[in-house]
Amino acid sequence: MTPSVLTNPRAERVKAVRALGRRSARQRAGRFVVDGPQGVREVLRFAPHSVLDLYVDRAAQDRHGDLVQLARDAKIHLHQCDSAVMATLVDTQHPQGIVAVCRPVDVPVADALADETGFVVVLAHVRDPGNAGTVIRSADAAGARAVILSDASVDLYNPKVVRSTAGSLWHLPIALGGDVAGIIEACRFRGRRVLAADGAGTTLLPDADLSGPHAWLMGNEAWGLDEATRGLADDVVRVPIHGHAESLNLALAATVCMYASADRPDRAG
Repeated sequence: MTPSVLTNPRAERVKAVRALGRRSARQRAGRFVVDGPQGVREVLRFAPHSVLDLYVDRAAQDRHGDLVQLARDAKIHLHQCDSAVMATLVDTQHPQGIVAVCRPVDVPVADALADETGFVVVLAHVRDPGNAGTVIRSADAAGARAVILSDASVDLYNPKVVRSTAGSLWHLPIALGGDVAGIIEACRFRGRRVLAADGAGTTLLPDADLSGPHAWLMGNEAWGLDEATRGLADDVVRVPIHGHAESLNLALAATVCMYASADRPDRAG
């Protein structure tokens, strides 16, 4: 397929892609943007059916010929751009020369919980895109069965979230799950105990019961989980602080908790 060449930053197609940086535009179009070779490589490898268009400048086409070939093999519409158009497509200071426009990949909560082994991660009111993306990446690395975001959390398809997942967005089921109480109920229906990770916990992580299927509930970066939400959990667990740090970053604390689950010899699955 011979690629079309885009040279006008004001072209309607270019403006439509640029608009996907806004949540309202993503919701109207049912599309989102993947910026950079790492994310593009993973979506082309794991979910090529979700890719609608691929935009690439000359330098990136020469540098990432394998990705261009993957797109051609999947019969994805390829658009060659000049540097001015590429700089317009995405809201980043240093564009990496390759952008994919994709369909959403989230699944229903019931599907995300269909595998009743191991552990899943629930993000409750997590607003920072970098934290959300990093938790998804860590969940992938630690072998989580799924990640579920509450409706009060950051948009999964925010470009910063997508970029922070480093491609893990396409490696495990991710659901957008409504209110936290409903997500907890769904986890319990599938036989999962719910462990709230919070600095107010009375159970230290090394002492927590991580056997059997369970869900880690992670709260907001600034205020954690409120008392009512903690009350819905089967246990409230805190990561011990051995030095003088007041607390851990959300993504780091989540990673520590997930690896504790992954390393448990008697874990389910």
